[in-house]
Amino acid sequence: MYPQPPYVLMVAGFLAAIAAGSAFGATLQQSTRNWADRRDGQSLLAIRSLSLKLPYFTICAGVCVFLASGIQFFGFPANIAYGLALVLTAFMALLVWRQLGVILVQIERGGSKALDLDAF
Repeated sequence: MYPQPPYVLMVAGFLAAIAAGSAFGATLQQSTRNWADRRDGQSLLAIRSLSLKLPYFTICAGVCVFLASGIQFFGFPANIAYGLALVLTAFMALLVWRQLGVILVQIERGGSKALDLDAF
């Protein structure tokens, strides 16, 4: 009566997001390290290039597939599940990308001490 939920897609989306997250973290660390070593007047926001956007997009795609597969567990058809997951993922991705920009500006202005989270 009900279609089988896509367990394989859920695991594949999760693993894709984890793998891309690892690549994103390594790229971000390397880019900020290179920026700190050079400091040639270039803004830290300039490191958000294709080499950083590609893993981020892959994270978002993996999360979208993971969310859509999870929504299908509740009996929603695939087109509705993917539509809802796409909206949720796009909203979350924009918020996280904006917050990354805010954090990079804080680091550029005050160094890593500007992110003292214990002060709050």
